[in-house]
Amino acid sequence: MFNKTRRQLTLLNSVIFLLILVMFSGTLYAYVAVQLFDKVDDSLFKRAESFRLANGRPAPSMYPRAYFDPRVFLLLRDVDGSIVNLYPYPIEELDDVKRFLSQFEQHRLRNEPLQTQKLDDHYYRILRMPYLGHDNRLVKADFTEYRVREVLAVGIVDSEVSLLSHLLRIIVTGMVISMLAILSAGFYLARRALVPIMDAWDKQSQFVADASHELRTPLAVIKSNAELLLRHPERTIEDESFRITNVVRESMRMSKLVSTLLTLARADANQMEIHLGPVVLNDVICGIAEQFKPLTEMKGIHLAVDLTDDIEITADKERLQQLIVILLDNAIKYTPETGTITLSCRRQANWATMIIEDTGAGIAAADLPRIFDRFYRGDKVRSREQGGTGLGLSIAKWIVEKHGGKIKVDSEVGVGTKFQFSLPLAKPR
Repeated sequence: MFNKTRRQLTLLNSVIFLLILVMFSGTLYAYVAVQLFDKVDDSLFKRAESFRLANGRPAPSMYPRAYFDPRVFLLLRDVDGSIVNLYPYPIEELDDVKRFLSQFEQHRLRNEPLQTQKLDDHYYRILRMPYLGHDNRLVKADFTEYRVREVLAVGIVDSEVSLLSHLLRIIVTGMVISMLAILSAGFYLARRALVPIMDAWDKQSQFVADASHELRTPLAVIKSNAELLLRHPERTIEDESFRITNVVRESMRMSKLVSTLLTLARADANQMEIHLGPVVLNDVICGIAEQFKPLTEMKGIHLAVDLTDDIEITADKERLQQLIVILLDNAIKYTPETGTITLSCRRQANWATMIIEDTGAGIAAADLPRIFDRFYRGDKVRSREQGGTGLGLSIAKWIVEKHGGKIKVDSEVGVGTKFQFSLPLAKPR
């Protein structure tokens, strides 16, 4: 699936870059062509304009002779369509000119006053302009009079065409090389663009698989106990209290799991609202410690609270309590009897840093990079026995990051675990 998407992205990127490249190259070629032929056209126009405004007199020019391009010459055509003069070249060359003009007439475009044509081995730029002499008459030096209809200004543009051809070859070669580079770059960029999508897809697939697995276990327990209850309808509730307890326990576990999954789904969709307000962190920690004290005493765990001066932060109090409860509940689950759990809080620069440290079993180094992943549990058997779902730490991380904070963990097997999170201090009022 992703290979097809990668190919489509590569093709799309390549087409877009190709279109941009073609537009740029076409614009460059057109600009150079216009600049080159503008100079030739200007020379043609000035030569023809100067001659036709002479009105039959011996060619007084509006423009200095040094201005004219030596590659430009004029052809004069009479009302019968015959060439009657060649300027400024000798009249003896008219035979070649007539052949030239015959080829021009075969290829010229109608109603186009300005054209470029290849005749024989040369390229010509030709301007057609009606003659405005007195009564269309032109008197030559030998007093021969002709009725002139139009003036053709002809310029040899071999150098301009050669330059444009060379430029076109450079552009085409550059486009071919660029396309190869674009295809390679497009494939690389498409692959990079798909990395987060593939990661998200893999996580989603793993999430669905893990959620299905987690839900399958309590459903199987409920189903098996319910079937056993149906086999003995004559028994009383007291007789089947053990099986009923199993059903209730697994139902509660499944309800908690579904609620947690819903929380994560809303968090992913940015539908979880955070209601920020001033919170004294010390008060929250002390309140939670008091709630968990009976549980720690029952398990024979020493719960210590190490706080200094009051630290105020801007946070969602309910989410902050949920965060601390998750971390403290984890510590209690994996700390053995006579162990110690310490809750401490310190002010560090612009941060309030809280540490939950225990002397429990610890986490293997190989598991540390993944403990915040959803459904990840290092010791799956023991975690399931403790009632864990592998989602608590994912929610804890989300809460910290939603508050603009950061969380980290240090642990050593057989020594204990230390969770530490930092949240920004409240701004001075």
